[in-house]
Amino acid sequence: MLLKKVDGLFVELSFAVFLTCVSGSSQTGASHSQSAYFLPEFALSPQGSFMEDTTGEQFLTYRYDDQTSRTTRSDEDKDLGWDAWGPWSDCSRTCGGGASYSLRRCLNGRNCEGRNIKYKTCSNMECPVESGDFRAQQCSAHNDIKYKGETYEWLPVSNDLVTPCALKCQAKGKNLVVELAPKVLDGTRCKTDSLDMCINGICQAVGCDLQLGSNAKEDNCGVCAGDSSTCRLVRGQTKTHVSPEKAEETAIAVPYGSRNVRITAKGPGHLVIESNTLQGKKEEHTFSSPGSSLIENTNVEFQKGPDRQTLRIQGPLGADFIVKVRYVSPRDTLVQFLYYQPISHQWKETDFFPCTVTCGGGYQLNSAECIDVRLNRVVPDHYCHYYPENKKPKPKLKECNMDPCPASDGYKEIMPYDHFQPLPRWEHNPWTACSVSCGGGIQRRTVICVEETVHSEILQVEEWKCMYTPKPTLMQTCNLFDCPKWVAMEWSQCTVTCGRGLRYRVVLCIDHHGQHTGGCNPQLKPHIKEECVVPVACYKPKEKLPVEAKLPWFKQAQELDDIRSASEEPS
Repeated sequence: MLLKKVDGLFVELSFAVFLTCVSGSSQTGASHSQSAYFLPEFALSPQGSFMEDTTGEQFLTYRYDDQTSRTTRSDEDKDLGWDAWGPWSDCSRTCGGGASYSLRRCLNGRNCEGRNIKYKTCSNMECPVESGDFRAQQCSAHNDIKYKGETYEWLPVSNDLVTPCALKCQAKGKNLVVELAPKVLDGTRCKTDSLDMCINGICQAVGCDLQLGSNAKEDNCGVCAGDSSTCRLVRGQTKTHVSPEKAEETAIAVPYGSRNVRITAKGPGHLVIESNTLQGKKEEHTFSSPGSSLIENTNVEFQKGPDRQTLRIQGPLGADFIVKVRYVSPRDTLVQFLYYQPISHQWKETDFFPCTVTCGGGYQLNSAECIDVRLNRVVPDHYCHYYPENKKPKPKLKECNMDPCPASDGYKEIMPYDHFQPLPRWEHNPWTACSVSCGGGIQRRTVICVEETVHSEILQVEEWKCMYTPKPTLMQTCNLFDCPKWVAMEWSQCTVTCGRGLRYRVVLCIDHHGQHTGGCNPQLKPHIKEECVVPVACYKPKEKLPVEAKLPWFKQAQELDDIRSASEEPS
């Protein structure tokens, strides 16, 4: 009998069973792996020997030699005859989510009700990318072990619906699929797209809170057990009008962090994604055939059918995705989109400001400030105005310090503050002149919070005192009409009937009412004349060459030659 100390407990192993387990684990064949005995559960006994359950199978037993690491027994455990739970074992994995167990023994032999082992998750931090898939690591551990006389490079077979916790592997480049072990190691995911993990050969439910047996699910925003309040649903459609002159057109910009993205294009246009990272890196990605692609650490699934293309992205997006439609044929393409966009800025109510008085009855207000959810810090209010449904909470007003003030010269009762004088209010100055005369500008004004004293004096006070009512706008748009622009009339006919000529047109400065006016930029004025070509050949009579043209030329050449030869003779 072999004795091994595990987490403070002495494990007694039958040498024969130990050899069987080792030999079974070293063999990869289906026939050999059946000889290995895998314990469905630990059975505990104070006697320190093997014992049989009702099926006649033998279980390992533990000697109760180490009491120091055990927890205190609860009253319920005492009533049921259980000893206290032992310490938690080491985690089955160092990252990626593993399992740890704790054991207890029955003090009444085999008559205790309940289980003698419990599990919890551990090491839930992400593994480095280079570490690879956990199931693949277990398959590759058999690469050096011969299967039916040959060695293979084994690849994992995932998402088995019947036995998700068996180690099934496929020989690389072959159709050979073998169950190399009836159980994967604890902490192996049951499916690639699920948090559920295999523990002792059984698929156990794991919630998004990474707790065993939890039913917690992520909401549409990716928040565990959330209420989808941190994101907004964006859906709609657009029709692109691409042409040979405009080879592509942007359909929709899906921002960083969005989830559950589905984009469908109906028509001949080709979908293209331009990714823009937070660091300014830009890349363009095209899709030629159906399948999955990894774009900025985001898995993108592309599906293609007759006159239809679909992009599905679970997310969250690792960059801004600009979805474009590229021109293929003269027909338009309809793009339908749906995704959940994270609300990165939200309103948060503040605590109440100090009371306006120390006694005699006053009031205090609270306000709301814009919070960057990701950084958990206050930012300017305009960040929270990007989302129409993100309404700023109205300030709350309440009375405070209602006790009478102590009288210095006889009894004097001070009534509540707003019973004898008006509440503070907003006052604003006139709007400034518009920043531009046309084309859309802005104008501003100043707004202050004022308070009227009991002596009817108007005093400027802190803004928070007026926050119980909305603050008037400080800026508005103005002169939104179009600026005058040049309008060119039709071209005249060409000044010639054949060949090259000129044509002219009238160019006028027109205002937003369609009236002829001034004010247009002379540098932008279109030209009023240009060359034109009439595609008709112009014919001229052919001129005849002089009859004596050749002879004088030949004669002149002879004379030049005579002069050159005469000059070369010695004088």
